[in-house]
Amino acid sequence: MNRRSFLSLPLLFTPLLSVSVFVSQAAHAASKVNSTRVWPANEYTRVTFESPAALKYQTFFVKDPERLVIDIENIEMGPALKELVDKIGRDDPYIQSVRVGINRPNVVRIVLDLKTEVKPQVFAVPPAGEFQHRLMLDIYPAKPVDPMLALLNDDVAGFGRDIGPNSAANSAPNGAPDKAKLVPPTAPEAASVAKDGKITAPAPKLPYSPKPLQLRPFTVVLDPGHGGEDPGAIGRRGTREKDIVLLIAKKLRETLGEDAQYRVALTRDADFFVPLHMRVQRARKLRADLFVSLHADAFVTPHANGSSVFALSEGGATSTAAKWLANKENDADLIGGVNLNVRDGNLARTLLDLSQTAQINDSLKVGKLVLAELGEFSRLHKPHVEQAGFAVLKAPDIPSILIETAFISNPDEENKLRDPNYQDKLAEAIADGVRGYFKKNPALARA
Repeated sequence: MNRRSFLSLPLLFTPLLSVSVFVSQAAHAASKVNSTRVWPANEYTRVTFESPAALKYQTFFVKDPERLVIDIENIEMGPALKELVDKIGRDDPYIQSVRVGINRPNVVRIVLDLKTEVKPQVFAVPPAGEFQHRLMLDIYPAKPVDPMLALLNDDVAGFGRDIGPNSAANSAPNGAPDKAKLVPPTAPEAASVAKDGKITAPAPKLPYSPKPLQLRPFTVVLDPGHGGEDPGAIGRRGTREKDIVLLIAKKLRETLGEDAQYRVALTRDADFFVPLHMRVQRARKLRADLFVSLHADAFVTPHANGSSVFALSEGGATSTAAKWLANKENDADLIGGVNLNVRDGNLARTLLDLSQTAQINDSLKVGKLVLAELGEFSRLHKPHVEQAGFAVLKAPDIPSILIETAFISNPDEENKLRDPNYQDKLAEAIADGVRGYFKKNPALARA
């Protein structure tokens, strides 16, 4: 049967295992889906349906094999829905394939054949920015990966390796101790007698020197802004902020990762959207020592230029421009599409209740060092670290800065941001600032 044909009858009479319904306030006239988009990632796959009016939908699971079914009512079977079939790639971690067909008059049924057990979130998003009404389908794994475990798995090789005589480094290939490499204990020395007749016992000798206490590496969480549905700012040549900052973040991860003192995690390593509160939450789960959010600025005129560094403000913003920028970046959730029903209320209360004076002071310290390094080769938009109420900088226990690498709305700076050599310079400058901060603040390296 053709993949685009009407769905098989057995599915129509399968009992519902899980149901969710959204009642539309739109008119009863049949609407249409203008666009469908798929954002696959290891963390989750998002499927987006965009339409002029809010959609009325119903979802349920079918087992053996795993399938997720979405019935959209009062909708036409247009080209955008038919094209969804071909947008599912073979490398999608969660969706095997998609089937689309007319279930009954004015009802389109979409069946997602799944590769594994999932825990989906289905929610509607009102118009925002250039987007119309959107229906979001986020396919999460039933057992999400622990970010701390993933980070530890990345750097476990070579870290904290025992260099004692019984370690793997001093063992034979078959696992038995290599006698040639073991240091035999020496015979005890005779006690010495001083002139006053007192006997002095010899100091005990160990077969090898004891290891000094090893400190764990500094954990730095890099946050490439935007992603997925949210492209961020777009330059005249079509350069998307979300793509540029992801490239810079990966270069920065590589640069810092060359030093065993650092382990580096990204809030996203592909083109998908992460809600602002989740970016903060991940950094806290990883017990990060530093959080760095990367962006590329934009303004209504093409003349604005230069790099900027921002920290959180407990009060008002340090300038009108900083306040405007914070409001713009905080709107990322509206553009990217967030399921407000699953926000972490405990986290929100923590961010509101805890004093962040110490965090802000440390953020200003690292911000000044990074800004100085950027100023060595790039024009600075402001010669000092600015402050505003950026939502993504609100972890109460982690120094956090936001870097606007350049103005992507400026044609000259857009060209620089597209240049891999310039991206390398940005990554190295930020890395130097981070290294300088930790050199002056070693107390953050907990055992």
